[in-house]
Amino acid sequence: MASVTLRNVSKAYGDNLISKNVNLDIAEGEFVVFVGPSGCGKSTLLRCIAGLEDITSGDLYIGEQRMNDIPPAQRGVGMVFQSYALYPHLNLFDNMSFGMKLAKADKAEIRKRVENAADILQLGHLLDRKPKSLSGGQRQRVAIGRTLVAQPNVFLLDEPLSNLDASLRVQMRIEIAKLHKQLGCTMIYVTHDQVEAMTMADKIVVLDGGFVSQVGKPLELYHYPENRFVAGFIGSPKMNFISVFVEQVEKDRVMVQLANGTTFWIPVDGTTVTRGDRMSLGIRPEHLLSGDEGDATVEGDIQVVEKLGNETQVYLNLKGVDADFVYRQPDILDVDAGQVLKVGIPAHRCHLFHRDGLACRRLFQEFGV
Repeated sequence: MASVTLRNVSKAYGDNLISKNVNLDIAEGEFVVFVGPSGCGKSTLLRCIAGLEDITSGDLYIGEQRMNDIPPAQRGVGMVFQSYALYPHLNLFDNMSFGMKLAKADKAEIRKRVENAADILQLGHLLDRKPKSLSGGQRQRVAIGRTLVAQPNVFLLDEPLSNLDASLRVQMRIEIAKLHKQLGCTMIYVTHDQVEAMTMADKIVVLDGGFVSQVGKPLELYHYPENRFVAGFIGSPKMNFISVFVEQVEKDRVMVQLANGTTFWIPVDGTTVTRGDRMSLGIRPEHLLSGDEGDATVEGDIQVVEKLGNETQVYLNLKGVDADFVYRQPDILDVDAGQVLKVGIPAHRCHLFHRDGLACRRLFQEFGV
């Protein structure tokens, strides 16, 4: 195991700056997930850590050693790519042992490591098979096993589940989480899927346009996003945003007015807010209440109803909201498109954002955070 430290790391291709002054501290044994939309620089940053891309500026440390000029093979990292990259003419044993054979390792040690990795990944009965006879999930486990055999100090995983179908993604997500707990190794995992990030990570790094937008535990990012980008990216369905007018301000609460004229107090830090400001109120679909419950109510025309059995998601056309306003209720809700639905807004679950996207600090203490 080893820690990973990035200090003011930037990566540019010509004049195109991809990663911008990234500062991160990843502790030994941590499972850290880089998450963000396509093109935000997640994979580029991972490849810089692996040594597959040169760092334009800044410093990278693995453990106590500065790695900027160290070749990939000497960094003590192992990388699992999006594509399995297995040799089709070799069986699983030879695929997993290929790197050690190139390094002319002892045959007994090679067999010991491969068999140990195969047992961990439940591949022991498949070692004589070739990749074409395996399922997608099994092939991905072989790719992970090949890295495991090398016994790296740091595991790097670049969207390893993106080629799998939905059910296999869930299964492999659980398998990778189990593997991390069993090995206790440092893992850095890249994905655009915020559900994977929330369920697997000890710590999430949210990237936006090459910058680190926020770093924290999954529930910290969910309940206390520092800006509107993180608030909208973390959570599915994503957070609803409503334009509001600031009526009154106190140091520990802000009174806002909705488009329908309703006013209510929100328990947030008001020291950066000015009366008369236009701001964005954020509320998650699952935090909305039914009917007249809550500190304020809004109503809108139902556009679409998604009845999923375990929950119902209702998409509303709401005054003062450009995008669909989503209401989420556990179990079944007997409504249809074309009807009008009223929902309640609980003030303690609201978020408030300035025009520049920065959040007012929430003062309500959420359970488990």
